[in-house]
Amino acid sequence: MGRVTERRRTIRIRDGAVSARPDTLVAEEPLEIRLNGKPLAITMRTPGDDFALAAGFLVSEGVLGSAADVRTIVYCAGATEDGVNTYNVVDVQLAPGVPVPDITLERNVYTTSSCGLCGKASLDAVRTTARFPIADAPPVRVEPALLAALPDRLRAAQRVFDRTGGLHAAALFSEEGELLDVREDVGRHNAVDKLVGRALQDDRLPLSRAILLVSGRASFELAQKAVMAGIPLLAAVSAPSSLAVDLAAETGLTLVGFLRGPNMNVYAGDERIALGEGLRGAPVAGGPTGLG
Repeated sequence: MGRVTERRRTIRIRDGAVSARPDTLVAEEPLEIRLNGKPLAITMRTPGDDFALAAGFLVSEGVLGSAADVRTIVYCAGATEDGVNTYNVVDVQLAPGVPVPDITLERNVYTTSSCGLCGKASLDAVRTTARFPIADAPPVRVEPALLAALPDRLRAAQRVFDRTGGLHAAALFSEEGELLDVREDVGRHNAVDKLVGRALQDDRLPLSRAILLVSGRASFELAQKAVMAGIPLLAAVSAPSSLAVDLAAETGLTLVGFLRGPNMNVYAGDERIALGEGLRGAPVAGGPTGLG
């Protein structure tokens, strides 16, 4: 099975001095996800938590909603001629009675910003397939100061990043700021899938009182994964995309970007942020509600 990190020889140049030494790199390998034995998708990921990744991916596709929807998740033989298990192919078998989506098309999903679907089709797809409407979730309200402390807590929990500097991370926090779970991966979307998949395996969906923090930008795909898992608040240390903001506004997701120290921007769902009443709903020229 693939390792999380690998060692490679590298030439280091520091202030004109040249030396040779091994460097620790994050591993990247393909994972093929099969559904009831049929190929569904391939993602490039950091090996580890593969079953959770596959389960989380299927939550974001609207296939799974609870642990009871899954009969088994297993590694299966890879693409080698001798049939050796490469641990890069995972098959998810649905429980009896769980509807199987049409996977006869090349890839009948809407998850990425490069999927070729228009913005409206992508938004409609999420809205019509979400099992856990955020508007129906219990009220969550957090202080800006609590959000401001979360990136440092996430960074402190990134064990592999400290050795490689090349991983994205995603974490779930409680509304009180307690770290519930953290996952790392070469792909930010995979890190979120691993979080959501673990929550499904532990029968904790919907995550209706959780905060999702991601170490990079907030794309439409990450906003979609939050919505599909019933997460009411998504925060990112970098920028959101315009379609992510549109999705947040459509579904009631609270979306925070540029979360850096005490500064942040709230792009949608500011009712969950404990702002001064004079700021709530105030128009901001050319953009979202700005806090930083």
